[in-house]
Amino acid sequence: MLASVDLGSNSFRLQICQIRNGQIQIIENIKHMVRFAAGLDAQKNLDQASQTRALECLAQFGERLRGFEPACVRAVATNTFRVAKNIAAFLPQAEAALGFPIEVIAGREEARLIYTGVVHTYPAEGRKMLVVDIGGGSTEFIIGSTLHPILTESLPLGCVSYSGRFFTDKANRKNFQAAIHAARSEIQRIAKFYKREGWDITLGTSGTAKSIAHVIAAEGLGDTITLTAMHQLAERIAAAGSVKKAKLAGLKPERIDVFAGGLAVMTAVFEELDIAGMEFTEAALRDGVFYDLIGRNPDTDMREQTAQQFQNRYHVSTKQAARVNRLAQRFWTDVSADNPPARWQDSLRWAAMLHEIGLDIAHTAYHKHSAYILEQADMPGFSRPEQHILSALAMGQRGDLKKMHDIIKNNDLLWRAVLVLRLAVLFCRARLPVTLPDQATLSRQGKHYTLRLPQSWLDDNPLTAAALTAEAEHWHKAGQALSVSAV
Repeated sequence: MLASVDLGSNSFRLQICQIRNGQIQIIENIKHMVRFAAGLDAQKNLDQASQTRALECLAQFGERLRGFEPACVRAVATNTFRVAKNIAAFLPQAEAALGFPIEVIAGREEARLIYTGVVHTYPAEGRKMLVVDIGGGSTEFIIGSTLHPILTESLPLGCVSYSGRFFTDKANRKNFQAAIHAARSEIQRIAKFYKREGWDITLGTSGTAKSIAHVIAAEGLGDTITLTAMHQLAERIAAAGSVKKAKLAGLKPERIDVFAGGLAVMTAVFEELDIAGMEFTEAALRDGVFYDLIGRNPDTDMREQTAQQFQNRYHVSTKQAARVNRLAQRFWTDVSADNPPARWQDSLRWAAMLHEIGLDIAHTAYHKHSAYILEQADMPGFSRPEQHILSALAMGQRGDLKKMHDIIKNNDLLWRAVLVLRLAVLFCRARLPVTLPDQATLSRQGKHYTLRLPQSWLDDNPLTAAALTAEAEHWHKAGQALSVSAV
């Protein structure tokens, strides 16, 4: 049994599935219209009402997920979680209510997961697909024909945000035109590249595309989404003065408040990308999360592939990365008698693989370049919190530790990971094979760490011994405790 939690800007979804003969079979699907994005004020802060709605929903999901193993549940959060300025205070409450970690994913990672769901379920038969997913706060655009997309993009256009921005009072022609023009100006940024790539079929996913397709069919305007049909719907709504008064056939009550904004965004997509028609497919983010979850093992994990691709892109010495990882994992085992979550070993391995990517920019302060890339780059498979950990480890691998207080704060496991990576980098700085004696150990007593090495080894390696003395001083200045002891 596997579960995915999709925390969108409009609705929250819990889907539970089981795998039979390699195929996903849906067992349960729970959806709540939380309208999370509607709680954002002008300063991008979430109001208390939206937070309360979200926590109530997550508590219900959490009850249903009791007894699930952590490895069998993946919760992803999208645009509103990305943009809300007070999300840091809300996120721990949300995770406590759900009972599982929540990954705040980047826009392009959201696009990749959406495409993963589509490509596994839609019979494209080798044709190149343009997939458009209009959510509550963002719209994702993806082109691809194989398991790996060619183009992915996420723009700040959504049915909730545009309905609140342009259709709060009434829906008339002027408001529709203003919304369409605003959306087209955003889409214009990517239109040239997408048209140049081209596609064979256009697919719409998620609630906005589904509701538009259903209304068009119910109103007898066609069996696919077309620009002509959408213009007719907009005229009908404008003439009535609101979506509710237009009484559109096939429109569910929970979609009424956000339909106009979604219709305007979809119209802009058609006009700016010169789309003739669009089919709707049920596959969406939650399906992509499942297929990604199934593949999360060392052989097929997208994060592993991304780390390897980054090594190639930034010309990393894989031998040096392997040396650092081997030693870092040894030290991590030494100080992990309390059995921290296994994901920390993964993060440490990826950090070791990528800690030197900044060298491709400059040798001076390369750790800062590495940290910036890992924080800001699009890294398929990685959530934003995972990237933040990699960035922190890269930043902390060398130099003064005082800079790390604002980055790490009170995360003891992250401090521990920084220590073992720093020691591994220090011992491997000659960029030659390193074999430490069996007596070399790193121990932990609370927040005090002790590195023990044979005196004979320290005597034979005076440069490293001096570096270890300086390292202990760095930790002392940072308010931490590292002792180097001879045995």
